[in-house]
Amino acid sequence: MTAPLPTTKLRAQARSQEDDIVGLAATASEMIATKREPDFTSAVNRLRALTEDDLEAVNVEILSRMQSPVSMIPDLAGHLIKAGGKRLRPMLTLASARLFGYSETDHIKLAAAVELIHGATLLHDDVVDDSALRRGASTANIIWGNKESVLVGDFIFSRAFELMVEAKDLRVLKVLSHASSVIAEGEVLQLTTQKNIAATFETYLNVVHAKTAALFAAASEVGVLIAKRSANEEAAMHRFGDNFGVAYQLIDDALDYAGFENALGKTIGDDFREGKMTAPVVFAIASARDDEKAFWQRVIGKGHQEAGDFERACELMARDGIIEKTTECANEYTRKALDALEEAPKNQFADALSDLVITATMRGA
Repeated sequence: MTAPLPTTKLRAQARSQEDDIVGLAATASEMIATKREPDFTSAVNRLRALTEDDLEAVNVEILSRMQSPVSMIPDLAGHLIKAGGKRLRPMLTLASARLFGYSETDHIKLAAAVELIHGATLLHDDVVDDSALRRGASTANIIWGNKESVLVGDFIFSRAFELMVEAKDLRVLKVLSHASSVIAEGEVLQLTTQKNIAATFETYLNVVHAKTAALFAAASEVGVLIAKRSANEEAAMHRFGDNFGVAYQLIDDALDYAGFENALGKTIGDDFREGKMTAPVVFAIASARDDEKAFWQRVIGKGHQEAGDFERACELMARDGIIEKTTECANEYTRKALDALEEAPKNQFADALSDLVITATMRGA
């Protein structure tokens, strides 16, 4: 199923800014020379190829940690794992460690811990959001129930902390445990802003920094920590992950109004139906005419939605260039992420991470 509006506007925006964005990347000259358009799937596959052996070890580690004599736990956890996903966050840990010359094996456990933290939050998110679809498959809460999903999510969190401890580095434990608490804070903050049409873009960014970017940042930072590099390099990779996470979420939120389900991994319009104050909605309300503010109050503030309301929301956003504005914001955070990456060594891992960040902003284009 496609969204009511095609991605023509998003595609035009991305292409018009392609030269500017690509020019910031370490791989820019190669892209121009080969006349190849950046492609997110290709960038993910490139990073996966570089981390292939490590990533396979991570998958083995995750599966072993999901074992339990309580049969529902491996069944439900296995459903989440088998649903797939890009494994972006663990790949950030693996690539970060290799980027800085790490040659031992603790990065495997840390990458697995990062993915388990992410998996646990997905289970909890789907319960909170009453989601029915993730990555094209029925969510665990639909199959097993809300209580079961929450409890298995707790189990997965506990396994993640076991892995952190096994790395025997208090700094790593501090970074990942702090990220876990910040993610929870972000979830609560998002709940308090849901359906609040007075929510500002600053508040939205606070949610994104906590709910999404915190784990991107931690995943990138712990790779440098175990490689025992300088404090400046650790801080740079934290900034890299944080800005990448914000850019990634901004595009996700844009795709909810101007994308395709296979690009988003969930049902188009879910954010609208749940009354989430994402960037496109915040910008649309700020641009709305007086008579249109009542529409946003009804569909988002009060949650009284009727047939055709989502299409109307998309039309208003198209008229006011809201998707373009959201993409422009994502581009700014992409630039910040690339600036931070400049402080890292120059090698194939840096090139792959640069490609990943650039093309993530162009998803759905």
